[in-house]
Amino acid sequence: MKNRSQWLLGAIQGAIQAGEAILEVYDAPDMIHVEKKADDSPLTQADRRAHKIIKAAIEKFGIPLLSEEGRDIPFSQRNDWPLMWIVDPLDGTKEFIKRNGEFTVNIALCEDGAPTMGVIFVPVADSLYFADANTGAFKIQSCRDAGVENGWLEELNGVDPLVNKANRLPIRLEEDEDRPFTIMGSRSHATQELAQYVEEMREVYGTVNFISAGSSLKICRVAEGRADVYPRLGPTMEWDTAAGQAIAVASGAQVVRHDNGLPLTYNKKDLRNPWFIVKRA
Repeated sequence: MKNRSQWLLGAIQGAIQAGEAILEVYDAPDMIHVEKKADDSPLTQADRRAHKIIKAAIEKFGIPLLSEEGRDIPFSQRNDWPLMWIVDPLDGTKEFIKRNGEFTVNIALCEDGAPTMGVIFVPVADSLYFADANTGAFKIQSCRDAGVENGWLEELNGVDPLVNKANRLPIRLEEDEDRPFTIMGSRSHATQELAQYVEEMREVYGTVNFISAGSSLKICRVAEGRADVYPRLGPTMEWDTAAGQAIAVASGAQVVRHDNGLPLTYNKKDLRNPWFIVKRA
């Protein structure tokens, strides 16, 4: 248990430090130089900085790491990893480039193909989500306001002081009790299948509230209880979802394949995810 506590603290420290480095680039637009990856998705200096910081923060635990910025590790090597980190140092690079603030730092711990620990930091909002399958899921609305900074984190021997500053997920708010059925959708990756899904839900529920957002924030909204479902009827990769899945499941939500209703699994030979749905149980 102590190891898990230290792993979680290390991941949180890495996420916050990476977020600070990302903001340095974000706040200086002349530093944002966009390159293209092999799959034609964008890559910035902020991605690279965040990757190095996270790697330095968690490599001391001796657990192998799979990152979007290190995706070329062969399956023959990864297949022998029952325990591994899955990291997206900057999830929502398109939102970062658009400067709408909807990007995150994602760090997950996976055991035998299932994410059991997750950290998501939202740099612009200064919000932190974290979860362990053994203790539940939590959110700190503003790390600065709560005094959650790296110097303070370094003094901790466990996560209890951090949990004491957080709200357990889902968060029950009075204004949410009368809200309509709420669907989260991708801001930059809308599909015809998603539009059809929304129309089908309107036939079932009548009034439907549809909210677009970037990065893993969509999963976080369901984990918080601020949305009912997030259908992803389009392509994603394992690092896009691992941290969010750990947080959502620890909050009592489900993250399941669209085709058969089974949970998403990780460290597959093909790192692409099938279509999936995040929903309150």
